[in-house]
Amino acid sequence: MQRQRSAYERIKQAIVTGEFKPGQQLVETALAEWCQVSRTPVREALTRLEQDGIVVRSDRGMIVRENSPEEVLDIYETRIALEATAARMAAERRTVHDLLQMREYAQAMVDETPADATEMVAMNERFHRSVWRAPPNRSMIDPLERLNTHLGPSPPPPPAPPGRRGRGARQPLPTVAAVEGRGGDKAAGRAAAALPGSRAK
Repeated sequence: MQRQRSAYERIKQAIVTGEFKPGQQLVETALAEWCQVSRTPVREALTRLEQDGIVVRSDRGMIVRENSPEEVLDIYETRIALEATAARMAAERRTVHDLLQMREYAQAMVDETPADATEMVAMNERFHRSVWRAPPNRSMIDPLERLNTHLGPSPPPPPAPPGRRGRGARQPLPTVAAVEGRGGDKAAGRAAAALPGSRAK
């Protein structure tokens, strides 16, 4: 069971971060070698990922699902609404530890601003999860995790030009400031505005 979970988590993470691209074929033998397990845990992991909706069967075998533009928009609209609610609740319920963690992840994005899009996505998600977990509200975290997983198979946005990377990396800072000031409505607005597809720019 542990090996199955390990294979599942590794493959899922590779899809979510964009290491495995939409439409990419997932070959059991190659994945087994990559995960350092036998083919059985990989096969079971792919079955779970198919149930999650991020892997599909094709005439080429299992491939990473490609979301349509309409599906991506639907996912973002739902995530924006939940992110805003999570930020509002974080402002109302956060602890000092929660705030320190949010600030640490947000500041890391400013200080490091990696040119690699995959690493920036990973850093961004660490920050968002710190906001989700601040209330904490499991009934909100689980849907946000599922939405985040489904966004994984979507084509990532192109890397920002060097002169604009810093601006994008600073987007979490206004959310942190609003959460620190316990401004629920302001935190909700800042969190929503920081996500792609938001109309609250």
